[in-house]
Parts: sequence; C-alpha cells; structure tokens
Amino acid sequence: MQTVLILGAGLSSTSLIKYFLDHSHNQWKIRVGDIKLENAVERVNGHANGETFRFDVHDPDQRRQEIKQASIVISMLPARMHHLVAECCVELAKDMVTASYLSPAIRALDGEARKKGIVLMNECGVDPGIDHMSAMQMIHKIREEGIELQAFESSTGGLVAPGYENNPWRYKFTWNPRNVVLAGHDGARFLHNGKFKYIPYHKVFSRIETIKVPELGEFEVYGNRDSLTYRDTYGLHNLKTMFRGTIRRPGFCEAWDTFVQLGATDDTYIMEDTEEMTYREFINSFMAFRTDIPVDQKLSNYLGLDKDSEMMGRLKWLGIFDDTKVGVAGLSPAKVLQKILEEKWHLEPDDKDMIVMQHQFDFEKEGIRKKRYSTMVCIGEDTVRTAMSLTVGLPLAMVAKRILEGEYKEKGVQLPIQAEIYNPVLEELKEYGIRFVEAEINISDTNLQI
Repeated sequence: MQTVLILGAGLSSTSLIKYFLDHSHNQWKIRVGDIKLENAVERVNGHANGETFRFDVHDPDQRRQEIKQASIVISMLPARMHHLVAECCVELAKDMVTASYLSPAIRALDGEARKKGIVLMNECGVDPGIDHMSAMQMIHKIREEGIELQAFESSTGGLVAPGYENNPWRYKFTWNPRNVVLAGHDGARFLHNGKFKYIPYHKVFSRIETIKVPELGEFEVYGNRDSLTYRDTYGLHNLKTMFRGTIRRPGFCEAWDTFVQLGATDDTYIMEDTEEMTYREFINSFMAFRTDIPVDQKLSNYLGLDKDSEMMGRLKWLGIFDDTKVGVAGLSPAKVLQKILEEKWHLEPDDKDMIVMQHQFDFEKEGIRKKRYSTMVCIGEDTVRTAMSLTVGLPLAMVAKRILEGEYKEKGVQLPIQAEIYNPVLEELKEYGIRFVEAEINISDTNLQI
C-alpha cells in the first residue's frame, strides 16, 4: 500500500484530504500530520484509510522519518516552511507537491532533484495553480489557431458569495487573514502597451481597474506582485500587455487604502503597550496630535471626506473608533489591525464564500482586434467545504495523484504548465463544478487603466 503524506491540516486542506480518502480504495494510506493534532483528526474523520499524527516540521528526526516512509509528500504548511520539507524530499528521493509560489530556496534544488529522479511540483492551488493551467490551455488554443497574442490579463479574488456580503465592505476573511492585511506590500510590476509600469505599495490600492463578471456585475482589481515573471513562465515574450491582479468588490480598495496611508498595515516594528491600547487609540496613534476634535473627525479631515459619508461608514462599522482594548502585548500595527478585522470579517456559520477568476486575451484575427474572456466562478458549500478549500485542494490533489500513478514523467522543480498535467486536471475539475466560461468580443482598445 502506498502512503500519501499530507503535512498541514488547515482549512485549505479539507478538500485535498477528502479527495485522497475518497479515492484511496484500500491502495493508499493517507497519513495526515499537523502541529495541532485535532486539525488532522477532524479532517480525516475516522476514515479507515486515514492516519493522523502531531507533526512539527522543525523536528528534523520526525520530518525525516515521516518523509522516508512516504510514496509522495504534499506540503500544506505555511510557505516559509516548504523548503525544509523539499530539502528532505530531495535527500530521500521523494516526490513533493505544494500549492504555494515557487521560492528561490526550492528553485535552487532543481539540479539535485533531477539527479534523484524526483519532481518538486509547485503552484498547484487556485492562484497560483488553476490560473496557470487555465491560462496555458487557452494560450495554447490561441496559438493553434495561428493567432499572435497581444495582451494577457489575469485576476483572481477570494470573496463572499452573493447574498452573504452583509456588511459595508462586502468582504470577509475566506483565507489567511495575515496575508490579506499584508497584501500589496511588494508593490506591483506589469507591462502595458509595451511600457513597463511600477506601482509602489502606497499607490497599489488607489490605482485600480474595473472588470465585469457575467451575472455578478462589476468588480475592482488591484495589481498583484510581479506580473513580468509570467512572460517566461508562459512563454509570452512578445506581449504588449501583461498584468495580474486581485479582485475585490467596488469600494473595498478605496477604504483599505486608508489603512495603508495611515501606516496601520506596517509589520516592521512593535507598538508600545498594545495590551492596554484601545482601538480608538490605535487609530489616533497615526494621526496628528489634537485634543479639540474627536478621532473620527480627525480621520475624516485627513481623508477629505464628509464625516457621514459611505466611506467613513465602512471604517466606523469596523469598530476602529471604539474604546475596546487590543488586549495583547507586543503587536505590530498590522497585527493589531488583523485582530480588529478578525472580529468583524469572520465567516458566520451559514456563510458561503466565492472564488472569482477571469483571464482576458487580446489578439487580432482577420484584421479585427478581439478580446476573449475566460471566467470561473466557484461558490463554496459551507464554511468547511469552502470555495477556497475546493479550488486550492482539488487541483493539488489531482496533480499529486497523477504524479503518484506515474502519469507525469518530468523531473526537477516544475509548475503545472504542461498539457499532460493541465488538460486532465481541468477536465476532472469540471466534475466538481469548477469550470471556465468563454466569451469573445471585438474591441477598439484595451481597458487596462492602471
């Protein structure tokens, strides 16, 4: 019996673990480890082919012993820990799959992995992951039509499903809150009409574009990290426009930019006396010293907004002007803000989340400029089988399954951008309702403004 070793049993692992248990058929043992044993126990749920254990990735002996017994290793640990697993996998000649961005530390293992005859497959979740697979499938399709691609834009967002956005932000945490608070810190780089564009962090949320999603309406998009690296990944060196973004509901970015401009998302220093500080004092600590007007008035003046505006309403709803104590010592501004937001942006028991992904391809055909849209909308089943869990865990599981069964022959450090991987995975995802809808229009010019 082969052993599938899954390290990490957080919420995003739910669908991954269930997929392997459902497909185990007494030929696989699914061994799940997490620093919190109860997480692993909950995900396996007593399945006959599942085993659980407490796992500490920083224990080298345990790490080596577990990986040594595995047929394939799937790391769902925090991204900064993947390299510890990958290095051990190379040493012991074990295949490994992750959903996270390919890091320099893992990229450096390519030569040794090839020598050992193993694959270290990265970026197999939703974004990155499904975005790669679906984009490459469409790019190859366009090339087969003999068309030269001129522009490629791709955006993804983890959101709340329609009917459940019952707060002024129309947003709740559907994945790691810390990543949401720190989003955009690296700024954005992209290509527009043949010109390189750079957006510093303090401008990321004020330079946005608008997209339309069928049946869901308009959304706003802000730049996501470095879009330029994907020219090499996708083999798109002759493009005039290359852009990747993150999707939010209208109004979110303007309101979030308030915290960026204040400095409330800074994670580089520790604030004093946060255990005694109130939310109101937290906001006031970033404002000029004045005792003649209240904090909310100071902030509305700073923003140039009416005190009773919709924008100020969003901020007040979060409770940032309340006298509630932070109550935790030694926090950075970003961690204080995260604590405030987690109290307001958590999913309620009956909530459902949603993943929206849209690719836009510009090309010229028979003398006419055209834009082809490819859009995916996935709505979660509940707060456990979330859209985030489905779109992260299922493609990861499907890629790992094919590697385990010997269908994928490439070795070394890889991304899921080869047809032999993405075609069958995208086809199987349709069985779970995860599919792309295409549309094509004639255009006069690209609508990318940022």
